[in-house]
Amino acid sequence: MSEIRTALTIAGSDSSGGAGIQADIKTMMANGVYAMSAITALTAQNTMGVTGILEVPPEFLAKQLDAVFTDIIPDAVKIGMVASGELIEVIAEKLVQYQARNIVVDPVMVATSGSRLISEEAVAVLEQRLLSLAAVITPNIPEAEVLAGIPIRCGEDMAQAAEIIFDKYRCAVLCKGGHSLRDACDLLYSGTEARWFAGRRIETANTHGTGCTLSSAIAAGLAKQEPLEQAVEQAKEYISGALAAGMDLGKGSGPLNHAYRLFE
Repeated sequence: MSEIRTALTIAGSDSSGGAGIQADIKTMMANGVYAMSAITALTAQNTMGVTGILEVPPEFLAKQLDAVFTDIIPDAVKIGMVASGELIEVIAEKLVQYQARNIVVDPVMVATSGSRLISEEAVAVLEQRLLSLAAVITPNIPEAEVLAGIPIRCGEDMAQAAEIIFDKYRCAVLCKGGHSLRDACDLLYSGTEARWFAGRRIETANTHGTGCTLSSAIAAGLAKQEPLEQAVEQAKEYISGALAAGMDLGKGSGPLNHAYRLFE
C-alpha cells in the first residue's frame, strides 16, 4: 500500500455536517488524504442558521494541536473560522513551534450578507500573526476588501487587491469570485503572475459550506505535493462536482454532496 498523506483542519464544528470540521474531513478524505482535526468551537446550527456557539478554551485547543503534531504530523493544515484573538494566537504559536507546512487559511470574517463574523481585535491578530504563515489564503470578495483596504467592484479590482494582500503578508492569494462579481471565477496571485480559474455556474440554493470545502480541497492537494495551481484547479473541479450532484437536504441552504464520487 502506498503512503497516505495527511491533513489537519483547525475550525469549528457544524452540527448539521455541511460546513466547518465536518465538511473539511469529508473533503480531505474524498480527495485522498487522511484527515485530522482540532476544534475551535462547537456550534448548534443547521441549514437555516446558527443558534449557538461554544468556544473551546485556548489551553484545550493547544492540547489538541500538541496531540496531533507530536504523533501524526500533517502534510498540510487548513484553518477555518476562529472567532477570538486568543485562539488565533494559540494556533500561530503552535504552527511555528511545530514548523507546520502547506498552511491554507480561509480567513472567515464576513458573511455573504456582509455581516462581520469576528471582532476587530480578532481580525487584527489574524493579520499580525497568522496570514504571514500561510502558503495561500482564500478570501471572498468582502474579506479581500478588508485585507486589502480597497473596494472591489470588478476583475481589475480583484487583481489589485490580490497584489496588495500578497505584498502585505507574502503569501499566495486565491481571491474568490461570487458575491455578484466574476461569478464562479477565482483569481490566484502568487507574486509573479495572476491566473484566473473559471468555474462552472451551477444553479442551486444548496451551497452551505462551499468556502470550507474549497480550502480543504486545496489543502488536500498540497498535502499530496501538488503544485499550488494544480491543487486549486483540482479543488475547483471537485467543488463543482459536489454542487452539481444535486443533493437537497434541510429546509434552508443545504450542504454539498462531498461523497459524490462514490456514487458515480
